[in-house]
Amino acid sequence: QVQLVESGGGLVQAGGSLRLSCAASGRTFSNYAMGWFRQAPGKEREFVAAISWTGGTYSADSVKGRFTISRDNAKNTVYLQMNSLKPEDTAVYYCAARPRWPTMNTSDFDSWGQGTQVTVSS
Repeated sequence: QVQLVESGGGLVQAGGSLRLSCAASGRTFSNYAMGWFRQAPGKEREFVAAISWTGGTYSADSVKGRFTISRDNAKNTVYLQMNSLKPEDTAVYYCAARPRWPTMNTSDFDSWGQGTQVTVSS
């Protein structure tokens, strides 16, 4: 498994931006697909975005055009740039890893970070 630590969450006004980071250790980072998921109070954890080990990216319809996932294999880090934030983006954001190819299913990822809170005020 990979050890993951998220950072970068916080409180931001609607329309603002945040960049989340997820630092990985323990395995060869470049061999892993990385995903971002989020969980709002009272709701199930949902897919946000993912990037494959080759750099292909995928994102949920709800964040397309606003959020961008990227990775820096030299720094063993994956990022989620979040622009034009909305109150409905408020959630705990989790980083996750699985070998090579991402999916949108939480059950397919075997390594998880502790989460970072993102709160968007209206």
